[in-house]
Amino acid sequence: MNKKKQTPKIKAPDLPSYLEKQIISPSFLRDDERIQLVEIEGQTFNGVDLDKLYFEKVRFKDVIFEECSLKHIELVDVIFINCDLSNVDFSDAIIHHVEFKACKLMGTNLSGATLRHVTIEGCHADYASFGFTNCKHVLYKESSLNRSDFYEARFKHTSFFSCKLDQANLAGIELSGVDLSTCLFDKLTVSIEKLEGCIISSEQAIGFAKILGLVIMERE
Repeated sequence: MNKKKQTPKIKAPDLPSYLEKQIISPSFLRDDERIQLVEIEGQTFNGVDLDKLYFEKVRFKDVIFEECSLKHIELVDVIFINCDLSNVDFSDAIIHHVEFKACKLMGTNLSGATLRHVTIEGCHADYASFGFTNCKHVLYKESSLNRSDFYEARFKHTSFFSCKLDQANLAGIELSGVDLSTCLFDKLTVSIEKLEGCIISSEQAIGFAKILGLVIMERE
């Protein structure tokens, strides 16, 4: 039986039309710091290693995070625009109503994070780790996720649109209703017993047949 496509309905971050621009000094940040209702633009955060930072109704624009560990961070109603978050440790984060737009997420660690109403659009997220994430109402759109790791993540109302997923790891994930039909990949790691109901294109079907161990013979 064909499953109906499930396009997640994403609630956008709820930010006021005006946010005061503020310079945040990394040296003054502390564990459990709460930062709200500001726009942070053009800054570089280097070597920040803090636990349980809280950002609410914040816009980050052209911000660079270098060698940062921000475990258990909470992001609520936050937008990242053209930011470099490569290799940042966001493990066990709580991320609600957040957009990542045209950001670098190369090697970013989001393992164990909880994502609710999140959009990752136009991002470079190769080698990113989403293992054991809990995703509900999440959209990966027009992003590069080659060799990314989603091992045993939980997907509900989660979709991929025009993403690059070559050699991504989707093992241990229930893929029923997950739409991969517009994505590009030559190889994908999945759990065969969890494939039922996954939405793919007719062109992708040959690749999935090989995953199932079938031999495709061309007629002369």
